[in-house]
Amino acid sequence: MNLKAKSGEKLPVGILGATGSVGQKFIQLLANHPWFEITALAASERSSGRAYKDVANWFMRTPIPEHIARMEIRQCHPDLPCKIVFSGLDASVAGEIETDFARAGYVVLSNARNHRMDSDVPLLIPEVNSAHLELVHRQNFGKGMIVTNPNCSVIGFVMALKPLADQFGIEAAHVVTLQALSGAGYPGVASLDILDNVIPFISGEEGKIESEPLKILGEYGNGAVRNADFKLSAHCNRVAVIDGHLECVSVTLKKKTTTDAIKSAWRHFSGEPQQFALPLAPLQPIHYFEETNFPQPKLHRDLDKGMAVSIGRLRPCTIFDYKFVLLSHNTIRGAAGGAILNAELMLKKGIIKSDSLKD
Repeated sequence: MNLKAKSGEKLPVGILGATGSVGQKFIQLLANHPWFEITALAASERSSGRAYKDVANWFMRTPIPEHIARMEIRQCHPDLPCKIVFSGLDASVAGEIETDFARAGYVVLSNARNHRMDSDVPLLIPEVNSAHLELVHRQNFGKGMIVTNPNCSVIGFVMALKPLADQFGIEAAHVVTLQALSGAGYPGVASLDILDNVIPFISGEEGKIESEPLKILGEYGNGAVRNADFKLSAHCNRVAVIDGHLECVSVTLKKKTTTDAIKSAWRHFSGEPQQFALPLAPLQPIHYFEETNFPQPKLHRDLDKGMAVSIGRLRPCTIFDYKFVLLSHNTIRGAAGGAILNAELMLKKGIIKSDSLKD
């Protein structure tokens, strides 16, 4: 697909679900992106035809960019002045809308769950399974395509598991998540429910964490992904933290190893985003901390543009082999930032072709 921005310098992109929490994060991260230019904002029918500033309940920590504030919101119909769309749509409506855009020739970078487990849709973490992008050639959307990023808790979890799977093999893993409020969208959880409290249930979350990693860590071959074969179990909890999902992980490995070897595997882990020096790629995808009380959401969620995973407290486990704690930013790495990094990789690898990008 050949795309060219009107300016000749940046690619025009649209945002579906632009007024929601993920849509706002897309705007914030794309506002000064070197490769992309926001040319379309789309939301529900009741918002269309109005200026963005008059509709969006903006709650990002940076102001609405002036040109975005004045931009007119359009409906989520595949007639936008762009050919790449980032979807922050709610899952209740995302599936059909994203399919319509793909059929109309758009490249859809989705944050919704609807298409994640489709056999011909890449469930992509660029450092982990870039080979899965070959699946787009098996999609029946003509020039269009859909690529999804995983659940916000799954991304950090799988990035921690990937080096272990490659070097030692994984038999089983157990994870307990302590998930931030922003993962519930806006307005999210009522204050009287979460203050002085932990909610030990997030609808549908445990199923995603127990299934999505097996596809992501699966092997691509002959036009399909064969899921990884190990056991997963998850407990999910909502906690009174604004941003940053903390996860307590226990893992059984196929090969015996040492804590030093595991730390080395994490510290030396990198992938194509680092090789290509993509704009939103973290310089170091995984940071390991020796401090006994790290990582912490308040201190480490924004590490390396909010795109890195922080790990600490690696020690032997009396039931599994080892246990550790990880942290990732759920709305940056786990949502909008992850989808943007997917698009950057697709451009660099030529899956989306454009003569407007300069090496």
